[in-house]
This record gives sequence, C-alpha cells and structure tokens, in this order.
Amino acid sequence: MPRMHCIWYLCKNFFENMSVQHLSEQEKIRREKLEELKKSGIDAYPAPLYPVSHTSLQIKELWAKNSQDPIDVCIAGRIMSVRDMGKANFAVLQDGAGKIQFYIKQDDICPGDDKSLYQTVWKKLIDIGDIIGIKGYVFTTKTGETSVHVKEFTILTKSLRPLPVVKEKDGEAFDEVTDPEFRYRQRYADLIVNPGVKETFIKRTKMMNAIREFLNERGALEVDTPVLQSIPGGAAARPFATHHNALDVPMYMRIANELYLKRLIVGGFEWVYEFSRNFRNEGMDRTHNPEFTVLEFYVAYKDYEWMMETTEQLLEKTAIATNGSSKVMVGDKEIDFKAPYKRVTMYEAIKEFTGFDIGEMDENGIREVCQQLGIHADVKWGKGKLIDEIFGEKCEGNYIQPTFITDYPVEMSPLTKKHRSKPGLVERFELMCNGKEIANAYSELNDPIEQRERFEEQAQLMERGDDEAMFIDHDFLRALEYGMPPTSGIGFGIDRIAMLLTNQHSIQDVLFFPMMRPEKMD
Repeated sequence: MPRMHCIWYLCKNFFENMSVQHLSEQEKIRREKLEELKKSGIDAYPAPLYPVSHTSLQIKELWAKNSQDPIDVCIAGRIMSVRDMGKANFAVLQDGAGKIQFYIKQDDICPGDDKSLYQTVWKKLIDIGDIIGIKGYVFTTKTGETSVHVKEFTILTKSLRPLPVVKEKDGEAFDEVTDPEFRYRQRYADLIVNPGVKETFIKRTKMMNAIREFLNERGALEVDTPVLQSIPGGAAARPFATHHNALDVPMYMRIANELYLKRLIVGGFEWVYEFSRNFRNEGMDRTHNPEFTVLEFYVAYKDYEWMMETTEQLLEKTAIATNGSSKVMVGDKEIDFKAPYKRVTMYEAIKEFTGFDIGEMDENGIREVCQQLGIHADVKWGKGKLIDEIFGEKCEGNYIQPTFITDYPVEMSPLTKKHRSKPGLVERFELMCNGKEIANAYSELNDPIEQRERFEEQAQLMERGDDEAMFIDHDFLRALEYGMPPTSGIGFGIDRIAMLLTNQHSIQDVLFFPMMRPEKMD
C-alpha cells in the first residue's frame, strides 16, 4: 500500500473511532437502528426522487374548501412528534410549508399476516427527526384537526442525531430552544425546532425582493463588482488581508463596493446597484458582524436631496411589502416608515444632546469637548473621527423614528461633494432608526483634483496610526479624470433593516450563519 494512502487510512480510522467514542447514548442507539434497517433490506437513504403531490399547507387549504370529496395525497417531511396508542399512532409531520398530523394504523400499512413493517420498523426503528414519505387520504379527526390517514410510508432519511425537545400546546411552541450557542452554530437544527426562525428569513427575502422591484421599476441596473480588491476603498474601515499566490500580491476583502460602482457611472451607466457582501475586520456585537450585506446604488445627475426622497419611498414600500404596513413593532416601540422623515443637521444634533456648538471648533477644541463629555479621544484620531465619536456616543441612540442626519463636516466624508452653500460641510446624510444608522448617502465628489487631496489627507491619518483611514486608489482617480457626471449614491445596511422589519434585536438573528468563535470539538 502506498505510504500516503496508509497515512490517509490510519487518519480515517482514528477520526472515525474517536467520533464513535464521543457518541451519546441516543446517537449510538440510532446507529444501531440504522444497521437493523439495513439487515431488513430497507435503504434508509434511498434515491432522492419521491412523488410529493401536496405540501402540508396545500392539504389544509384544499380540505378547508371542500371536505366532502376524498383527497388522496403524497407528502414528505420530518417526524416531529408521535403519540403511541398501540396498534395505531398519531404523529406530526413537518415539511417546508408547516406541520400536519397523520394517523398510522397497523392493519392499514400491513393488511396481511406480516405485521413487521409496523411492529418492527415503525414502532422500533423509526425516531423523531426521521424524514419519511407518506401516501394516504385526508380526513378530519373527532377534535376537528385536518389529518392524513396513512396507507403507505417510506423511510427517506434516517436521523442519527436527536433533535432538542420543544414543548407545544395547541400547535404553538411555548418552550423554544433559546441557547444562542446552539441556535447560531447549528442553524440547520434551529430552523427545524424553532418555527419562527424560518419566518424571519422568509421576510428577509421578501424585503430584498421588494427593494429589487423598486429599483428595477425605475430603470436601475443590478451589477456585480469584485470582492477581492487590491485596494480596500469606499469606506473608513479595517480590511481583511489575504494574498494572491499566482500574482504574488497582497489582496483585501472588500469593505465597500462604492468605488467600483462609481467607475460604472464614469463608463456611462446612469443608475447601478448591487447587493454586496462586505467584510470588515472589526469587532462583533448586537449590530455588527464581520461579514454583512449592503445595498449600494449610484444615480447620475441626482443629489442628496433627491436621494432622501427616494430613500423614504423605497423604505415605505419595502416595509409594506414585508409586513403589510409601514408600521413595525421593534420590541415595545412602534416605528413608522411612512414618508416623509424628519431632517436634522449633524451640528444641530450634537448641540441638542450635548449643549456644545462645535461648528467653528478646530481639532484641539473638539478634543477638549470629548474630554468634558467623558468620551475617549485617541491621539491618532483626526477632527472627523472625534466628531463621529461624539455623535455616536451622545446623539445616535436618541433617534428612534427614521431621521435623516444631514450636512456632515468635510473631515468626516472624504468621498463627498462640498456643500453648495455651507462652508466646511458636505452634502451627506445618514438615516438613523431605532438608535442606529441604517443608510449613508452623499452627493458624490466628482472633482478628481479635490478627491486626490482628500485621499492624501487620509494617507496622513494612516501614518498617524488610524487603521480605518482610506487608501489612495490611483485607478479610481484616473477614472474620475475621464469625468464622472454629478452623481448621488447611497449604502443601506440590509442586515440592520432586516432586524427592524422582523423585530429582531441581534444581527445574528437575521444571518443564517453568523460569525462565531471556532467550536471546541471534544
């Protein structure tokens, strides 16, 4: 036997033996049942084609319309509970559309003398969590529950790991599994045992479809831009670094797709958008995940005033499409996405909640304000970062209803056009809702000379140690030199909007597979 093959074989046996040693008693029993099924000539993992005719929901809807005529059905799903009554059982089957009760009786599935399919296979070798197919007809029980009377059943998948127990009463879960370590790490099991989780993600998809429809109806073009970038541009954030072996060059996971979308505006597209997966090598908390989804779009010949109106229209329509109303409950607060939204300037907000008018202050003056307010002011930070900290610490959390914070200091916005009438400011807004930013927009800077100067100021901050300062993107500057028309752009935090529209308090609850520490495998 070749040496490498020997090593592979030894490693395979080692890990298989180790995994068997760590099996729970229930897992060992289920594997023994699997072996018994094999000995009985039953394939516990047959070919995938099974002739499903109805979902659980379709059966209930059809029967509700006409319970006089017999309906033959073929349905497949996972066994969620069993009530053993000797020679007959009631059980619950869960498929992608919901749950339905079924009734299985020994003499129906074993009409002859051989009762082993019921007495041995069904009663002894089938477990909760197994996936089966059943054929039969629909009926109503004495308690009025729509059910399927089984005439034939087929094992489609043997489950080797028991599901967490969820208690139910009258069809409603009242003891759901809430352990976040289990729920986020084993989302597949979370989706099985916690019925409301699937609804959250269905709503997220409805939300994204509504946004796409809004943009497509107005002539926007959906595009794709690179995830691996030689320069991580378009935002002030710390990137994930990697290496391209073939080219032997450092690469970065994108922190934003802004600069590539603007290149397309230069190239002649007048409205482009992208749902992008972005990556920022920063902390994790209730509203931050290192990998997240952003919608960005850019429109030629528009400004940030137009963008505010468009944002109001988009979010109002999206809320209605997702929940049937512009109003949503977030915890105990009712938030209304109906347009129009309140508008407050950045300096007005800071003055209202701190008492300080910082509009005319230099960096040293603002640093002193931070000290008086008890806000950490790192020596590496410039004026823009200090203002951002003041707003984040003292103002942001006060905006519950959708509110546009407008007219930011130029130091905070290196990619934004200067305000047409307010010196020292730029034409930018952030949309605050439930105490957090959910969108950020500009009248885009399209002067290549000024843009170069702004990038150079960012490079100086980077030299001071600010690891969130922007790189100089020389190719983007070259693109601007060809001429970018007056443009407005925006980025929406899709995960945060999903949190609002599904009444979730943690970003992990709207991500199928949130980032977690590596699991310790015993």
